[in-house]
Amino acid sequence: MRPIGPDDKGALDDAFARLSERSRYQRFLSSIRELTESQLRYLTEVDHHDHEALIAFDPETGAGVGVGRFVRLDDGVSAEAAVTVVDGWQGRGLGTALTQLLAERARGEGIDRFRAYLLATNEQMHDVLASLGPAKVISRDAGTVEVEVAIPKRGIGQHMAGVLRVVAGGTVELATPPWGIRQDRASSED
Repeated sequence: MRPIGPDDKGALDDAFARLSERSRYQRFLSSIRELTESQLRYLTEVDHHDHEALIAFDPETGAGVGVGRFVRLDDGVSAEAAVTVVDGWQGRGLGTALTQLLAERARGEGIDRFRAYLLATNEQMHDVLASLGPAKVISRDAGTVEVEVAIPKRGIGQHMAGVLRVVAGGTVELATPPWGIRQDRASSED
């Protein structure tokens, strides 16, 4: 695992191609068949301060297998967080490991809580929300639930570890709003 960079466009595109249609939908909240050049730039050309992304590689093949990212929100101390793990690597703890490193990076950048958009159509949603402990449901809208989780002073905390085990297992994916919203936010911060 390491910070993502512009040279990782190919690895990210290849990893995206290995996501099932279900995983793509859960991650992007829409049916996306392929990433555009603009999306690949946005996802790999990050400033590592307000927008951080970490990429994980299969140690045997060198293929990209997961990405964790945060994008700082306007309040300056919270960030949208997302974790995506290719289907063949779900259930192995990669999502938890990516999120732990992401939380460490966020703390270093002055972020004290993550927000995540989750699809509300999953039957396991009530169990996931109950496992979050101190997480707060911020909103429910158009089939999604937005939750906020305080980043513990150290590690990722037991509640977040529990939800991430479910996320990495493919029951629920952490997701961000549809592309138009994210791109507009990113453009307005440039």
